[in-house]
Amino acid sequence: MKILLLGKGGQVGWELQRALAPLGHVIGLDQDGSVQHPGLCGDFARPSALAETVRLLRPDVIVNAAAHTAVDKAESEPDLARRINATAPGVLAREAAALGAWLVHYSTDYVFDGAGDQARLESDATGPLNVYGQTKLEGEQLIQASGCQHLILRTSWVYGARGANFAKTMLRLAGERNKLSVIDDQIGAPTGADLLADVTAHALRSAQARPEVSGLYHVVAGGETSWHGYARHVIAWAQTHGHALQAVPESVLPIPTSAYPTPAKRPLNSRLSTQRLQSTFNLTLPPWQPGVERMLAEVLG
Repeated sequence: MKILLLGKGGQVGWELQRALAPLGHVIGLDQDGSVQHPGLCGDFARPSALAETVRLLRPDVIVNAAAHTAVDKAESEPDLARRINATAPGVLAREAAALGAWLVHYSTDYVFDGAGDQARLESDATGPLNVYGQTKLEGEQLIQASGCQHLILRTSWVYGARGANFAKTMLRLAGERNKLSVIDDQIGAPTGADLLADVTAHALRSAQARPEVSGLYHVVAGGETSWHGYARHVIAWAQTHGHALQAVPESVLPIPTSAYPTPAKRPLNSRLSTQRLQSTFNLTLPPWQPGVERMLAEVLG
C-alpha cells in the first residue's frame, strides 16, 4: 500500500510517520516538499500543484495532517485559511475519488459553537465561532460532497512532545513566576498526537477491509478538564518528579475567558463524544492524564 502523508513535520504528522509505517510505503511531504521527493508539492496554498502530486504518485491512501492552525491569525487572513483548510482538502478529496483512494483528514471541535456542557456527537449541529472553525467545517463538507472514501477525525487540544505546546508553556512560565492565571471555563480533553496517530493507523487498517466505515468520527482522550486544571496537573507532576518551579499548583489562579480577550472567539465547551469511533473500530480511548504525563517525562527527561 502506498500512503501519501501531507504535513509530515507537524505534531500529528511526525507521529504518523511512525504509526503508518507498518501499513505500507509512506511518502511524507511538508509545505516545502522534500529533498527525497523533488518535484512533488506539499504546499496547501497551492491546491493545483497538490492535485498534480496526487496524480503523479497515485497513492492508495492520502493522509492530510496539514492545516492552517494559527487560530487568531486566521481572523486577519481568511482567504489563506480557507485555501489551506477547505479548498486544498476539497481538491485532495476530488483526486482521491478519481483514484479510488482513501482520504484521512483531521478536523476540530471548533466547528461547534461551544454552548452547553454535553459532549457533542458527530451528528450535532455545527456553528463555528471563528474563521478557523468555519474553514475547517468547509473542508469537511467538501470532502463529504466529493464521494471519496474518507475518515474525517475531529479532535481537540492536541499536544506533542515535539514542538511547542500548552504544557511546555506552563512549565516555562512556572519557572519564571510564582503565580499564574489560567482560563478555567473552557472544557476539553488534552489529546496526544501519538494517540491520534495510533488511532488513525488502526482505523485505516480496518477501513481497508470495511469500506462501509467511511465517515466522520470524534477522537479525543478520555475525561475532561479546563486549561486551569490542565496547568495545575502539569505543574504538580513536574514538582513531584523533582523539577524546581517558582509556581506551585495552588498558585495557578482560575480566570474566565472574558479576562483574556483574543482576536478569535474560543468555544467554552470542547467536549466530544467518542462512542461512535470506539464502537465502530473496537477501540478504547485512555484518559488524558497518562498521555500528558508520558509527554512530560519525555520532554523533561
